[in-house]
Amino acid sequence: MIDKTYQSLERAVADVHDGATVMIGGFGNAGMPAQLIDALIAQGARELTIVNNNAGNGDTGLAALLAARRVRKIICSFPRQLDSHHFDALYRAGDIELELTPQGNLAERIRAAGAGIGGFFTPTGYGTLLAEGKETRLIDGRHYVLEAPIHADFALIKAHRGDRWGNLVYRKTARNFGPIMAMAAKVTIAQVADIVPLGELDPEVIVTPGIFVQRVVKEVV
Repeated sequence: MIDKTYQSLERAVADVHDGATVMIGGFGNAGMPAQLIDALIAQGARELTIVNNNAGNGDTGLAALLAARRVRKIICSFPRQLDSHHFDALYRAGDIELELTPQGNLAERIRAAGAGIGGFFTPTGYGTLLAEGKETRLIDGRHYVLEAPIHADFALIKAHRGDRWGNLVYRKTARNFGPIMAMAAKVTIAQVADIVPLGELDPEVIVTPGIFVQRVVKEVV
């Protein structure tokens, strides 16, 4: 019997190793798996490479992971905002590496990994510092930059409901990066508000099929 449910957040992240590449879903706080991040902080893995839309804000979630000095490198599209003080302090001190990627490129690089695409050409970033050292090509009179897919060891995502097979549905904009990150990671761990009996999710509304999810854990209320 296939049962991907885990009884605790701590068990779900127990094997995240030092130096792992970890994708974390969310657009700001929308869809951010805050409880999985807290469990990862308690677990103690270090020297992580984090892939996320931003570099954390305030003092919770991803920002707390940065404050705990567990992150060696971050790949994101929006590293600075009004309350990104933990990232700012680390970056100014030279204690964290930043790979800045335009948001569309970030999403497509993640999607390309899940789709098995070896790379793609995009006009975004051509002629800027972001294109330095990358292959460029003239296609139909327009300049393009070759971007590589982003693969991950783990993906931490948040969904609204899931079942024991790992099928997931999301709540509105909390969906954001979750579906493509689930496809791009070796191990996808989903934090869900509710785990429902098998068959209760309408197949027509399932966004992430269970084949892309290895672990499902219910968040603590």
